Amino acid sequence: MNISPVFTGAPAEERCVVEQAAYALLEKLQIPYTRVDHDEAATMEDCAAIGEVLGVDICKNLVLTPRNRSAFYLLCLPGDKHFLTKDFSKQIGSSRLSFATAEDMTELLGVQPGSASVLALMNDPAHRVTLAMDRQVMESEYFGCHPCRNTSSVKLKTADVLEVFLKHTGHEVTVVEL
Repeated sequence: MNISPVFTGAPAEERCVVEQAAYALLEKLQIPYTRVDHDEAATMEDCAAIGEVLGVDICKNLVLTPRNRSAFYLLCLPGDKHFLTKDFSKQIGSSRLSFATAEDMTELLGVQPGSASVLALMNDPAHRVTLAMDRQVMESEYFGCHPCRNTSSVKLKTADVLEVFLKHTGHEVTVVEL
């Protein structure tokens, strides 16, 4: 996997619209970050390699829904943590969950599979997606994720995500322990 050096601030060259919007919002909210560009991150092993360069664990982000698609959840958990649907379902009081479709992800968060992250909540003004975060991620000093495109990754202070970014989007966090 090719990974760039670490940069501060948005890329100078043009990017896809949703990625540019993520950088623009971070700048508007005055949230400092570092970033790297890389080949498409298709696995958590790829994300672990990226995280080593950035000095942060890149979150595993799953978009989940019950069979009847009556609710949607963005779950952020440590990349190396094993995920069991039944454990998460029990904690949020939902029927057994499955992965949202690519169409759901595009409609709700403006992202493609593999690119979901907490930053995609900027594209959910109707608050149709509930954010759930593993306590371990929430209590980490830094937060690593894709800026709505899985060919770049950013390192942010978790406090900035929780206190500035989410305050701006109006999303609340449901804390889970997986």
